[in-house]
Amino acid sequence: MQVVDLLAIGAHPDDVELGCSGAIMRSISQGKKVAVIDLTQGELGTRGSVETRKKEAQNAAVLMGLSERINMEFKDGFFKNDETHQLALIKKIREFQPQIVLCNTKEDRHIDHPKANKLVNHACFLSGLEKIETYDSLGNKQNSWRPKIVLEYIQWMDIQPDIVLDISAQLEAKMNVVKAYKSQFFNPHSSEKETPISSKNFLESVRYRAQNLGRLIGTEAGEGFTSKNLLSTDNLFDLVR
Repeated sequence: MQVVDLLAIGAHPDDVELGCSGAIMRSISQGKKVAVIDLTQGELGTRGSVETRKKEAQNAAVLMGLSERINMEFKDGFFKNDETHQLALIKKIREFQPQIVLCNTKEDRHIDHPKANKLVNHACFLSGLEKIETYDSLGNKQNSWRPKIVLEYIQWMDIQPDIVLDISAQLEAKMNVVKAYKSQFFNPHSSEKETPISSKNFLESVRYRAQNLGRLIGTEAGEGFTSKNLLSTDNLFDLVR
């Protein structure tokens, strides 16, 4: 496992693709190293299987250009924001040492999304406490590490973002990454049961949400994020596009 600049975390395989794959690929195009952690294997999903979603996640990782992707194998639907899960995630945060963490939305239709949001935010804070001792896979004591920023990507619900990132150059690549999950999203050749995210309308909404956020900032496409902490800058001109 290597140190990365940005760590994106999702409750299920496909969460980061839907919510922040544009930001991931834009960061990689700027020379940053990015890793993804999937908290669960999505084993309760109506469509597909653990095996198919694993393959789809691997394909998406290649398309995005990730440095690494791991799965925590927490229990889909039933993982908790407790000491056991926090410590497991703290170990990974301390190994990856990201400056920025992207995580699930604070409020959503799927109960795992806000639960993952709280787990990640809490683990990122606790990871910076020196008196919490953790050890890597070789038994070496880990140093404390707290990411500088935790941003929460938007999923099912329309939430007012605190910041919007221009992903105009990454929009088509984002759509291709999302479509890597053939078992989950619109597929006219699938015989599996329809779900709220398998409709053509949902797939198209990924594009028009990005285009609408782009419209609001004067670009072709964007991805929105919220933050529990106040965002700041030491140079006002960094805000000038």
